[in-house]
Amino acid sequence: MAQTTDKSLAGQSALVTGGSRGLGLLMADRLAARGCTVTIAARDADELASAQKKLLHRHPGTAVHTSVCDVRDQEAVHAMFRTAHDTCGGPDIVIANAGIIQVAPVEAIGAREFRDAMETMYMGAVHTCLEALPYLKDSERGGRLGVIASVGGLMGVPHLLPYAGAKAAAGVLAEGLHAEAAASGVSVTAVYSGLMRTGSHLQAEFGGARSKEFGWFSAAAGAPLISMNAQRAAERIVKAVAGRRARLVLTPLARAADLAHGVAPGVTTRLNGVVARLLPQAPAGRPSRRRGAEVDPPEGAVSSRFQSWGSALNERAADAYNQRDS
Repeated sequence: MAQTTDKSLAGQSALVTGGSRGLGLLMADRLAARGCTVTIAARDADELASAQKKLLHRHPGTAVHTSVCDVRDQEAVHAMFRTAHDTCGGPDIVIANAGIIQVAPVEAIGAREFRDAMETMYMGAVHTCLEALPYLKDSERGGRLGVIASVGGLMGVPHLLPYAGAKAAAGVLAEGLHAEAAASGVSVTAVYSGLMRTGSHLQAEFGGARSKEFGWFSAAAGAPLISMNAQRAAERIVKAVAGRRARLVLTPLARAADLAHGVAPGVTTRLNGVVARLLPQAPAGRPSRRRGAEVDPPEGAVSSRFQSWGSALNERAADAYNQRDS
C-alpha cells in the first residue's frame, strides 16, 4: 500500500462502509495514513477483524474500530453512526462504499438480482448518507461525504445491468446531495470508478455460463491497460473527498466512456450492443449464481491463457486486500 505525507485530515474521525476488503480497505488505509481515526463497517465480523489487523500493522498507534453493519437496514446504520460518534467523535468524513457485483446476461437473472443490487448499493448509500448528514453538519471543519458509484453508472454495461442501475442511482444521489448540502458546509463527492485491481472477482457473483463470465470479468478487471492500480485509485478518491471535489471519474477508459456517452449516446449504446454479442450467451435454464471463488476456471486453452494473464495482478490483489476466504 502506498505512503502519503498529507496530514490535512489529521485528528478527524472517518467511517467507511464496505471497509473490510478491496477498495474500502484501501480507502481506510489512506485515511489512517492521514492521521484519521477510522471506523470500518461491513457485514462479516471475521473479515472486519482481519482488515483491522492489517490496518493496525500498517499504522501502529492509529485508532481503528470496526462495526458489523448491514447497510440495507437503516436502523442498523443509525446505530452504527451513534456508536462511532460515542467512540470516536464525529464522524467528520464518511465514504459510502458498500456494494455487490453480479455478472450475468439479463436472460440468466430476474427481478431479485436488480432488487438486491438496489437495496445494497442505492438504498445502502441512501441510509448511509441520511444518517451521516447530521454528524457531518456538526463537524467543526465541515463534513465530507464520498459516494462510490461506477463507470457502470454512466451507461448500461452489458452483463452488469443490476450493478449499473444501482450505481447510476447512487451517482445521482451524490450529485444531488452535493447541491443540497453545500449551504450547510458539507461537501459530497460522487466517484465514478472504472475497473480496478482489487481482487473483487473472487467475491463477485456469476450467473449464466459462470466459468466464461468469470473468465472475461477477472481478465478485464486485472488487465493493466484496462484496469487501474487499486492503491492509486484509493489515494485519488481520498484526495478528492478531502479536496471537496464534486465529481471524480477514475481510469482513462471510464473518462472516455463518460465523454463518448455524453457526446454520442446513441452510438455508444450501439457499440455496447456489439460488446454484448461478444460476451458469453446464457445457457438453457437459469443456473444459480456462485461467487468467483467457487467458480471453475474457463475451459479451453485460449480462454484459460487469457484469463490467467489478465487476472494475475488481480490474484495478488486478492491476497493483499482481504478478498480471500479466511
